[in-house]
Amino acid sequence: MSVLRIIEYPDPVLRQKCKPAEKWDDALFKLIRDMADTLSLVPGLGLAAIQVGVPVQLFIYDESLGMERPKKDAYSVLINPEIVYQEGEIKEEEGCLSIPDYRDTVVRAKIVRVKGFDKDGKGIEITRDGLLARVFQHEIDHLNGILFIDRLSSLKKGLFHRRIKKLQKQQAKEELLGKV
Repeated sequence: MSVLRIIEYPDPVLRQKCKPAEKWDDALFKLIRDMADTLSLVPGLGLAAIQVGVPVQLFIYDESLGMERPKKDAYSVLINPEIVYQEGEIKEEEGCLSIPDYRDTVVRAKIVRVKGFDKDGKGIEITRDGLLARVFQHEIDHLNGILFIDRLSSLKKGLFHRRIKKLQKQQAKEELLGKV
């Protein structure tokens, strides 16, 4: 089991656009396994490779979301994903492993169709609604350097950034006091 460090905001790595995966090799399979090990230990529904510092178009998600009988470790993989269709609109609260302890309401499409590749390199097209549609949109945003806070109103973005500055000042003060 290899648990990876989840990169947190405001690290600039999270703003990188990811490159498409080109090879299905041992390194890619190890990354997928390590991401699954990591996601199994945190309260998240999905995890993009960029969140663990790897700028490749890949994310894993819990396929059992919304199922009556959730499967244990039911992580699925989407590689080089692209949203090809979206419909409707839904406004719900969202959070992110890279922005711990912060949640806010975000507008997303209610239904999405995504095409990409599975872990074996087979082309797939998946249509999902509800929570899984939200997860897909959230993770694909990560692969494009977009965070859910970018989808907030300007007022809410301002409040978020003031909160972050306050936390950074508090951390700096605590570090300074710790050195005395």
